[in-house]
Amino acid sequence: MAGVPEGGGGPSCRLEFAVQMSCQNCVEAIQTSLQGIPGLRLLDVQLDSQTVLVETSIGSEEVQGLLENTGRKAVLKGMGAASPASASSAAVAIVSGRGLVQGVVRFLQVSPEKCLIDGTVDGLEPGPHGLHVHEFGDISNSCDSCGDHFNPNGKCHGGPQDVHRHTGDLGNIIAAADGRASFRMEDGQLKVPDIIGRSLVIDAGEDDLGRGNHPLSKVTGNSGERVACGIIARSAGLFENPKKICTCDGVTLWEERERPLAGPGRGAAGQPASHL
Repeated sequence: MAGVPEGGGGPSCRLEFAVQMSCQNCVEAIQTSLQGIPGLRLLDVQLDSQTVLVETSIGSEEVQGLLENTGRKAVLKGMGAASPASASSAAVAIVSGRGLVQGVVRFLQVSPEKCLIDGTVDGLEPGPHGLHVHEFGDISNSCDSCGDHFNPNGKCHGGPQDVHRHTGDLGNIIAAADGRASFRMEDGQLKVPDIIGRSLVIDAGEDDLGRGNHPLSKVTGNSGERVACGIIARSAGLFENPKKICTCDGVTLWEERERPLAGPGRGAAGQPASHL
């Protein structure tokens, strides 16, 4: 399955945002900004806790953009299944790599049978790029130490719609002319608890989904070098992230949104923050 562009269909989930609000006018501006958007329903706005809860079938990046169009900063705090009765687990991968490639990809188990994958990656060459979960959460030697595709059942490489495929085969994402790939897809084989601690890798070229004549087609999809990767870590579900200040370096939630993960500009000690 190729990445579904944001704004189009797919399973619903609930997103919890922290939004800078100081008065009732802020609440009303947010309510207005989210009215009449296909695939989006505002569930709650809490001024005292500065939180906004929505149910949506569009991408988290698009919802965040709608909130920030009101002139207020917004940060995604948690994800959960659309049904409050459904237990869900969530994970996130902060990917980076060659050149200016960087992005965030989130995973949510919306039901026992379906995993929702929602991401935005910048700095890619325009066109299709293979996306795969790999077996090791090891980036000590950049993406080369991530191992092979996650393949616990010993299958040949294939596409996301194929019954016989690597569990980690997620097909292709499409980067636009500006280098950004925004995608939202669901997968029937991936399970969030099984991939926490592994890695997510983006390749330089298009995955042929095992249908090509190249010797690597049945192994990797012949999608070229690995251009970006990140470790998949457990992420906050709904109402599980009360953080307002990063305890490692005193950076507020709003400041953290604008700072690099580590190094110069992060903090006095240069320590990375724990991610949402």
